[in-house]
Amino acid sequence: MTMNEPAPYVSPSLRGKLCREESMRRHTSWRAGGVAQCLYQAADLADLQVFLGTLPVTESVWPVGLGSNLLVRDGGVAGTGILLHGALNELCVQPDRLIYVQAGVPGAKLARYAALNNFQGAEFCAGIPGTLGGMLAMNAGCYGSEIWQHVVRVQLITRSGEFIERVPAEYHIGYRSVALRGGDEEDSGMGKSGFVPASFSLLASPSEFFVGAWLKFLPGDAEVSRKKIKALLSQRIASQPLNLPNAGSVFRNPPNDYAARLIESCGLKGRKRGSAQVSEKHANFIVNTGGATAENIEGLIVEVRDIVEAQTGVVLHPEVKIIGENKTDE
Repeated sequence: MTMNEPAPYVSPSLRGKLCREESMRRHTSWRAGGVAQCLYQAADLADLQVFLGTLPVTESVWPVGLGSNLLVRDGGVAGTGILLHGALNELCVQPDRLIYVQAGVPGAKLARYAALNNFQGAEFCAGIPGTLGGMLAMNAGCYGSEIWQHVVRVQLITRSGEFIERVPAEYHIGYRSVALRGGDEEDSGMGKSGFVPASFSLLASPSEFFVGAWLKFLPGDAEVSRKKIKALLSQRIASQPLNLPNAGSVFRNPPNDYAARLIESCGLKGRKRGSAQVSEKHANFIVNTGGATAENIEGLIVEVRDIVEAQTGVVLHPEVKIIGENKTDE
């Protein structure tokens, strides 16, 4: 489907909200990027199932949480984006003491809920600026913990609207990477053409995507967990440029090293491309200083990667997912 083709038919029985030609600046933490042909915010999981059933099988579908590790190129992106945040927000403790969490629940909300219900081990989720769906897709983590350490099973929806469940043994789970065993492995590199290839994305027309998970945490003390969450958030505020739009860490840490250290060692703190800048506060963050385009941001990602490789021999791999088309001159 091209950007100029008609939007998908929407059944009048649907309860969600469909937006056409929607600017993704409103839905990504970088506050930059082009338009989405369609965005759908389901009313709930049942509504999402019905909506997927209305789409042609050839329609590209890509889920979006808080947009905190997503960049949509300035030329926009075809197909339909599924907004999970504000839709799939169920969170409950089940009789077996597992916490069921839907994919649209932010990490900070999960951390607070676990603490409130006297669980320990979920505090690190407060430091992840995304929703559970994105956390599962990339095995997000911080402060020595990762989300898949706590996964008992996951709930997914297929492209046709069928619900399925899987267990961790069905996946290759690594540092900031998750791939279904027997399926295509995620491309972990960036193209040498100067831009990140559009195929470099877990968001590009997945045949199934996460809509929930059952997580296991140890019994704990609510007050102790709340204090730990407060300390982690204070540490995050002190070390990260949260006053400017950003997408968190841009690059994965290479083995036995830190991306931020390598970038800083190459003298790249403060490097700018248009209004995109390598943060002066944390070298593994690229910030939008005001009016940055997706091309500014992507170009700076490539520039940093190439300079670090030339000076150190280390190839940095991005955590950020980049989708869509480059803007062309009319």
